[in-house]
Amino acid sequence: MNWSEISIHTTAEATEAVSSLLYELGANGVVIEDPEVLYREWDTPFGEIYQLSPDDFPAEGVFVKAYLPVESRDLLEVVETLRGQLAELIEYGLDIGKATIAVNDVHEDEWAHAWKKYYKPIHVTDRMTIKPVWEEYELKSPDEIIIEMDPGMAFGTGTHPTTILCLRAIEKYLSPGDRVYDVGTGTAILSIAAVKLGAEHVLAMDLDEVAVRSAQANTELNGVHESITVRQNNLLDGIEEQVEMVIANILAEVIVRFTDDVYRVLKPGGTFIASGIIEAREADVKEALTASGLTIVETIFIDDWVAIVSKKR
Repeated sequence: MNWSEISIHTTAEATEAVSSLLYELGANGVVIEDPEVLYREWDTPFGEIYQLSPDDFPAEGVFVKAYLPVESRDLLEVVETLRGQLAELIEYGLDIGKATIAVNDVHEDEWAHAWKKYYKPIHVTDRMTIKPVWEEYELKSPDEIIIEMDPGMAFGTGTHPTTILCLRAIEKYLSPGDRVYDVGTGTAILSIAAVKLGAEHVLAMDLDEVAVRSAQANTELNGVHESITVRQNNLLDGIEEQVEMVIANILAEVIVRFTDDVYRVLKPGGTFIASGIIEAREADVKEALTASGLTIVETIFIDDWVAIVSKKR
């Protein structure tokens, strides 16, 4: 089958937002070409990463690519829709860089498996490792937690700084037996980690039906589906029961809109872990959290990304 490749030249900080736009337009997966991988230190016994060529990556910024069947829809309509949505991201204060859009025709065999060479096991904490399903991996210690992921299912491999920040915060603040709401779950990687760290039950929610299907598949892949309920839901709309922890790895622009709901569904002493926040929006998110009655307890960083941990006193 022939496919149309839609490539957007953007910034690292806009990667998640741009990827979400492509999913909304019908993409079942994205490829992210970030030159950062050329210089990353990989904790893996495999050597393929050292054979990557700088010629395959942009000199600056990031390429976010998605693939649609050639006959699936009017590409001119897709491109025009994307242009309008990218302009809206600028209005939210997100730096999207050049935001140029390119369209190319490719054959399925050219890309269906090539991206796998970029995705290797990664240690996100001292005891937690994320690995793709096709890679062999030997446990480093008896209590190591392995999260199996198939990033072809939906956006979110676990290697992005915002996800790593969330995973580290979950490991630090979650107590065995906690009940958790995972808002904007994506691949359900955070829900899976929470259960493997001792959560009694997680309600994983996403508005995107593709993400819901992918989340369910990943929970089954990891053998934790009996402890995770996946539901198509808009943020915390209609959620009433109070829990010990809420997690949200989404855009700052979205987080500030539902902090009142977070406060409402948290038990006294409960924890809210918010990530997906660029450093420039840190103050805005903190202002919204405190205005809703939450107390900031920790702010953690990776590069220009921020995760904020707050509690309901």
